[in-house]
Amino acid sequence: MDLTTNYLGLKLRTPLVVSASPLSEEIDNIKRMADAGASAVVLYSIFEEQLRQDRLELNRNLESGTNSFAEALTYFPEPDEFLLGPEEYLKHIAAAKKATKIPIIASLNGSSTGGWTSYAKQIQQAGADALELNIYYIPTDLRLTGTEVELTYIEILKEVKAAVKIPVAVKLSPFFSNFANMAKRLDDAGADGLVLFNRFYQPDIELETLEVKPNLLLSTPMAMRLPLRWVAILYGKLRANLAATSGIHRAVDVIKMLLAGADVTMLCSTIIRHGIPQIAMIERDLVAWLEEHEYESVTQIKGSLSQKNCAEPAAFERAQYMKALTGYTLPPT
Repeated sequence: MDLTTNYLGLKLRTPLVVSASPLSEEIDNIKRMADAGASAVVLYSIFEEQLRQDRLELNRNLESGTNSFAEALTYFPEPDEFLLGPEEYLKHIAAAKKATKIPIIASLNGSSTGGWTSYAKQIQQAGADALELNIYYIPTDLRLTGTEVELTYIEILKEVKAAVKIPVAVKLSPFFSNFANMAKRLDDAGADGLVLFNRFYQPDIELETLEVKPNLLLSTPMAMRLPLRWVAILYGKLRANLAATSGIHRAVDVIKMLLAGADVTMLCSTIIRHGIPQIAMIERDLVAWLEEHEYESVTQIKGSLSQKNCAEPAAFERAQYMKALTGYTLPPT
């Protein structure tokens, strides 16, 4: 069975890619994921805020005033406990490349233009095969227009593309007034791939302490419906590759994304829940389905049920929404 696919100019053994997560902080985990069948690994993200904060400046700030109050040092975590890591991240890329033969994709997480994007060049020099820009941007300024928000994305991509020669993918949220147009503009600006979609952190309120607390939940298979729709709509209309992420837990989810037109499918929550061997199980079930339905390769099914090739293109748009609502019945009581 030929499971090969192309993504960001890389020929991958299968469409199963591990997305950015704390799993890749350990080189041993990366080796185990490669052994389990991952065709590439996106490393955990290095954040814009980390790049702005110089390690020596942070140490100096932490130690300020401790000559008078030495016990104050104990009030802070040790510097090593902070996720600082610009230099460490570059070393991690090199170590991951040395430890495995699969492509290593670095991840930059930011929300603004500026000097931090020049770090992309150092990522390239460290040996990364490609770079994923995770643009995590939540506009809260009431005066900021949608046009200005979209322009920020385009400018970040252009700055990074100008700094590196390795392929660059953009990981996006779906929250644009016209996502199809935004995808086209990023494609025109040189994006080598689009990763659909980013799952934003949603805060929660702790009622006992009356505090706002972080609340990051693992995805469920239901989350795949949104990227499924947009992968299917965009297939065949862009030069950039399409990566589907969020809600991909089983081989059936992978198959649906491939039918919609994804070049790769990204795994995270399912590995955290079930362990790294889950990658091999998904590949085994993918091969079994392809054999059962008499396919010889992933390429044969890719995009066959996209909007472009679907017998009922409106199935991905409003008409199907109305049909779903009118056809719903309550279960018997």
